[in-house]
Amino acid sequence: MKIAQRFTPLAVALGALMLAGSVHAADTIKIGIPQPMTGPNTQYGDQIQAGALTAIETINAKGGVKGKQLEPILIDDGCEPKQAVPAANRVVNSGAKFAVAHACSGVTVPAVNVYEQEGIVAITPGATSPLVTDTTKPHFFFRTIGRDDQQGPFAANYIAKTIKPKKVAVLHDKQTYGSGVATQVKNTLEKDKVNIAVFEGINVGDSDYSAVITKLKSAGVDFVYFGGYHPELGLLLRQSREQGLNVQFMGPEGTANQDLVAIAGPAIDGLLVTLPADFTKLPGNESVVKAFEAKKRNPDGAFQMPAYAAVQLIADGINAVGEDPAKVADYLHKNTFNTAIGKVEYDAKGDLKDFEFAVYKWDKAGKKTQL
Repeated sequence: MKIAQRFTPLAVALGALMLAGSVHAADTIKIGIPQPMTGPNTQYGDQIQAGALTAIETINAKGGVKGKQLEPILIDDGCEPKQAVPAANRVVNSGAKFAVAHACSGVTVPAVNVYEQEGIVAITPGATSPLVTDTTKPHFFFRTIGRDDQQGPFAANYIAKTIKPKKVAVLHDKQTYGSGVATQVKNTLEKDKVNIAVFEGINVGDSDYSAVITKLKSAGVDFVYFGGYHPELGLLLRQSREQGLNVQFMGPEGTANQDLVAIAGPAIDGLLVTLPADFTKLPGNESVVKAFEAKKRNPDGAFQMPAYAAVQLIADGINAVGEDPAKVADYLHKNTFNTAIGKVEYDAKGDLKDFEFAVYKWDKAGKKTQL
């Protein structure tokens, strides 16, 4: 028996809208951008969004990729490890086959498994922990930033050869990123025969670090390296000065946040930070800098240019071999690229064969200068 179907004008209109939506979706290439949009580390997410969105808008203005527009999918991961898998799954559920992935290493490590299982090409501009690529040895996951076992030894060699302290304290926040880079610094300093008087973890979120500061004073340290993020370093700097510990501090790129100035106050004066080199000065990046400025975005930070480069790599891969993520991943592994961070070439694990870090010094006004 046939059942007659009655199509009302509303049903026809809704059907047309659904068809139009599916056509629109097919005409775009979605790029997931899971980053901290809430919590104390939102500035890192802001930097990555600024870089990724500027690249997407620039590419779209020139006609897109193979005639399709790139469509950003913004997702909040809060820089919280417990949000890692849910945020990665939101990338999957959005239909995106490509991602400018997480800023924070503690989030990235568990999220990598999702991208590998689902065959999504994901590139992190911010996660530096070796565990990101050493644990799973991924095929679909890449970085546009150096690893902690590149950054840590770079910082340690600067400390040993330029600062030449007598007694060093190496502190960390007990988290994947902070403890990882601090351990790299400690190990390299020991190889350089530098005296490590204190190696200790502190608790994230504490408001009083008097106990560890007292320990540093008792040990007679004249230099402190801290692995972690800006909220804890800001308090350590301020409370150290208040309690009479007037020694120089140094941290990795995860501490280089303008909120650090507000937390530390004048105690920020003299702080050393390792950061990606200033890619805004890289020859050929003049138009990239202008694109940021046209959108009233600041290109000068740790993650903007690495994020811009991540989108460039995704676009270059799709232009070369199409939208199949497996083919794009193969292409990224096998070729060399010119990007906003310079020449990019990958090893078998998706890590950069070379990445340029630099040392910056902050003054009491919160301005940093490359040394």
